[in-house]
Amino acid sequence: MESLRLGNNYFGKRNELDKDKLLEMLRKMYRIRFFEEKGENLYKSGLITGDFHQYIGEEAVAVGACAVLRDDDYIVSTHRGHGHCIAKGGDIKKMMAELLGRKTGYCGGRAGDMHMLSMDIGLLASVGTVGGGISTAVGAAFSSRYRGSEQVALAFFGDGATNTGAFHESLNLASVWKLPVVFVCENNLYGVSLRVSESSGVEDIADRATSYGIPGEIVDGMDVLAVCGTVAEAVSKAREGGGPSLIECKTYRFGPHWVGDPDPSIYRSDEEVQKWKEKDPILVFRSKLLEDRIFKERKLDAVKELVEEEIEEAIEFAKNSPFPDPDTVENYVYHSEREISR
Repeated sequence: MESLRLGNNYFGKRNELDKDKLLEMLRKMYRIRFFEEKGENLYKSGLITGDFHQYIGEEAVAVGACAVLRDDDYIVSTHRGHGHCIAKGGDIKKMMAELLGRKTGYCGGRAGDMHMLSMDIGLLASVGTVGGGISTAVGAAFSSRYRGSEQVALAFFGDGATNTGAFHESLNLASVWKLPVVFVCENNLYGVSLRVSESSGVEDIADRATSYGIPGEIVDGMDVLAVCGTVAEAVSKAREGGGPSLIECKTYRFGPHWVGDPDPSIYRSDEEVQKWKEKDPILVFRSKLLEDRIFKERKLDAVKELVEEEIEEAIEFAKNSPFPDPDTVENYVYHSEREISR
């Protein structure tokens, strides 16, 4: 068997994924997992300062969604954005250097944990403000439509962001103008420590799409193929002029809100966490590839080992990179009058 089918969903122009694409999806999921695990160690050792928000447990959402995007499509990320950057093709050496505040990072060591971006891969912004990046994706979608480029913008955001004005304003405007944007809600059940059932008036966030006359879909966010298939349909619809969609991915962060969160057990039980860990998206996907005889176990083990080596190389690259020159502290803060006039 050479491919896995996506049922009634489509990947590009076909209803199947080839082996190379499947293997790349698993590789990126491993990259996210190991990047975050090593990042936690670096944070606890003091090499990463500020905050550190992990994406562990949610890998299927970023990888499944980005797998159906073109290289020139846009994404907008959140404070928990390392996974999105890696899934869109980010350079893990530059990412690690950024987290360590080094000159060789994506933003020259100035963005840190929550504000990484790279125009080269279409990552327009990682926004620390809850819901703050959703409207940016709408603006990018308008730009695409205005230029006739057929690019699609995809906004990632958490369940807490759906209670902000930016979410509702963005969905409304995107609907009115039928913009090529896909809204992907990563519903991991908690906004920091507040359970979504205590902060939202609807059980399913996807239902909010009805208010704006756009499709709203719910997908298992622990299943990378389910995410891939559902997002593929929404992206194809947007690219063909059909307007926006809202996709709610039911997922879960295995760790605390951030690495320094004192005691997550205050607001969620160990039994709940363990139940979700049994749905580990990497293990589920790997098992599927083996059960359907797409790959042999030694092939998947080799991918895992190679990624582990890549992460170690990224750490060494970051550690050996210089810090920014203190004399450049005001660079990128102000535009000169000449630059503004352009």
